Amino acid sequence: MVEPADVTETRAAYDLVAEDYADLLRDELTGSEYDRAMLGVFAEQIARAGGGLVGDLGCGPGRIAGYLSRLGMDVAGVDLSPRMVEVARRDHPGARFEVGSMAALPFADAELAGALAWYSIIHTPEERQGDLFAEFARVVRPGGVMLLAFQVGDDVVRITHAYGHDVELSARRQDPDRVRVRLVDAGFTPTADLIRSPVPPEKVRQGYLMARRDG
Repeated sequence: MVEPADVTETRAAYDLVAEDYADLLRDELTGSEYDRAMLGVFAEQIARAGGGLVGDLGCGPGRIAGYLSRLGMDVAGVDLSPRMVEVARRDHPGARFEVGSMAALPFADAELAGALAWYSIIHTPEERQGDLFAEFARVVRPGGVMLLAFQVGDDVVRITHAYGHDVELSARRQDPDRVRVRLVDAGFTPTADLIRSPVPPEKVRQGYLMARRDG
């Protein structure tokens, strides 16, 4: 099967920026009480249900996986970019990391107690997002928790410079109502959502959506 051009493009861009991306966002969570609050609820709900393996899908340099690991969670991160995974393994030894695609996750059916896609659905075209969410549903066990974070909007942004490098990359802002419908169609029941105002240098509102796997 021929890899979609946008997937090849995304891998190349993140391989290029991996070190600078990690350095720039290393302490980002310390200044974002909303991020920490949503991750805290996510962690608490999984612990209340008995715990288990959590997947950080599109984990980048592992900052969210590392944070959850420090909260005592068992975390496995997956990312398309080999360079991002190298950085994640170096910087966050408390979690496991593997190179892989969100469209074909390296987990068995219902293996995960929960999963999050933290600003990682944004590079998947609209026409493939239904399949992407179905893959999320495949790996999360019934009763498991799914958490998404994304930029709010309905447009595609073409990125040509990021983290000090010239790149070619598209990012898709997400309509929260459309995301919610896709979750339901995939077999999740939305349980909470939060839309917050942008905090500079952010330019648009930020969205978080939490759901529980049906069954």
